[in-house]
Amino acid sequence: MASLQISSMYLSSFSFKRKHATVSKFRRMSLLVPKISTTNSFQETNASTDTNPFEENVKPKALYDASVRNLNTPNNKNKITTTTTTTKFLAIFELVTDRVEMHHNVGKQRDNWNILLLNSINMITLSAATMSGLAATCPGSGAPLLALKLSSTLLFCAATGLLLVMNKIQPSQLAEEQRNATRLFKCLQTKMEATVALGSPSEEDVNDVIEKVLALDRAYPLPLLGAMLEKFPEKFEPAVWWPRPNKISQPHKGKAKREKMEEELMNGWSEELEMELREVVEVSKRNDFEDYERLGNKVLKISKSLAILGPSLMGIATIGSVFVDNIGWWSWTYLVTLLAGSLAAAVNSFEHGGQVGMVFEMYRFCGGFLRLLEETVEVTLEEKTVKCLRTRWLCN
Repeated sequence: MASLQISSMYLSSFSFKRKHATVSKFRRMSLLVPKISTTNSFQETNASTDTNPFEENVKPKALYDASVRNLNTPNNKNKITTTTTTTKFLAIFELVTDRVEMHHNVGKQRDNWNILLLNSINMITLSAATMSGLAATCPGSGAPLLALKLSSTLLFCAATGLLLVMNKIQPSQLAEEQRNATRLFKCLQTKMEATVALGSPSEEDVNDVIEKVLALDRAYPLPLLGAMLEKFPEKFEPAVWWPRPNKISQPHKGKAKREKMEEELMNGWSEELEMELREVVEVSKRNDFEDYERLGNKVLKISKSLAILGPSLMGIATIGSVFVDNIGWWSWTYLVTLLAGSLAAAVNSFEHGGQVGMVFEMYRFCGGFLRLLEETVEVTLEEKTVKCLRTRWLCN
């Protein structure tokens, strides 16, 4: 019994000492509290300025003058100008990217117009000619004959109207215009990407890109009504999709030989190189451009002839279908109707199935490429210094 009391007393004294040591240990630990600064943060922020915005006696004009002094430093001005120019350039880049997609989609749509209108007109024409033939062989002169005549006349009228519209707009030529525009806008997009990759674009780059976009809009307009290019011009003219260069004044013929040699040294050209380049342009004019011009005029004449011949034959078939009869001397009119309708379908297939308008537009584009080569060489030779020398190509 005594041993139990001694052990209990020993345990109680040990636990008391342990608790006391733990409490004293926590008392000796120091709390790590971050030191709070008593200074005013707004005063530190505005230490670089001469005015304090929270003082009561400071006027708003003093704050404005302080901010203007900070913004009018040369570094800030250059940064603001560069940022504005880059923003303009990127905005134009987004516009060019959208135009690539728009011209691509519109080109597909107008190519579908050509296929669908061609098939529809030919089917309507052949159906109307078949009805006229059946009306000529229909016995009697009752309601069946009248129904066949009326149906064939209405179908011929519809086919004539559709053919007139199709010949006016030339869907195959419209599709080729949009394909060329897509190609040129893609070239411009690639050049803009290269400009951004090489560094910050300048204001001159922005103006140059704007001129090129406007020139492409004039050469290949996107809307159809009110802005469509003339499909049957008086003569063949090559397409112009680049900004026309400013006319540079030619040097006076009375200059001394020394001044001419100094000019050659400045622009990096020699007289021999200039003569070679001019010979290249003359050969291109004499051979390639004249060939494209001659072929373009021929295709233009063929297109005009087919555009007139098709609706004329369709009109003859329409008038002949009204007088189709199976008795009397009117019985031979069905031959005229059938022949005119069949020839109209053949002419329509040759014109739009052969895509004569697309061929004409192809010659215009090729002629424009040669004209661009000629103007680029001439402007390059007329530049006076290397700094003024810059290419005017849209596509390399």
